[in-house]
Amino acid sequence: MTTSGDAERADAARNRSRVLAAAEQLFTARGPENVTMEDVARVAGVGRATLYRRYRDLASIAVALLDRHEAKLQEQLMGGRPPLGPGASPADRLCAFYSAMVELLEQHLPLVLGAEIGSSRFETGAYGFWRAHVRALLVEAGVPDPETMVDVALAPLAPDVYRYQRHVLGLSSSRVAGSLHVLARRLLG
Repeated sequence: MTTSGDAERADAARNRSRVLAAAEQLFTARGPENVTMEDVARVAGVGRATLYRRYRDLASIAVALLDRHEAKLQEQLMGGRPPLGPGASPADRLCAFYSAMVELLEQHLPLVLGAEIGSSRFETGAYGFWRAHVRALLVEAGVPDPETMVDVALAPLAPDVYRYQRHVLGLSSSRVAGSLHVLARRLLG
């Protein structure tokens, strides 16, 4: 037997799934800069009040979508096979991290652009995780002033930079990753 509380939770879960599916579809088709909260509500078939009750803005929707993809990468960084996981040199691990991030950006750029533009990038939990990971690699490699250098090392992964490189300059993802590998080796020796 279901109580009204159970029905509400199931309904909320259905609405959340519909909202996330609609947002991912819209972000991919139009780009996040061309999507509104009203568009998401309409395509999801939910009222605006329902949408705003769970998500305050498009960035919060994009963050929810990205969480699934980023969680997999975080698991690999903590316990996966080297060089992405523990057991490789800091330079090799940073190269592997850069490659994984380029792949994530390549596959999910519209979502990342919706979630991590401007200062909102620094407010996501994922950025904090990436920052802690790269900082630990910098410390292990003996890089001076790792607290400052960590953000320098992460700056090339800003989604607007990646979009510019791929879609304005026309660089391939492998070329971007290769340049980041050069950066990693020079930075970490």
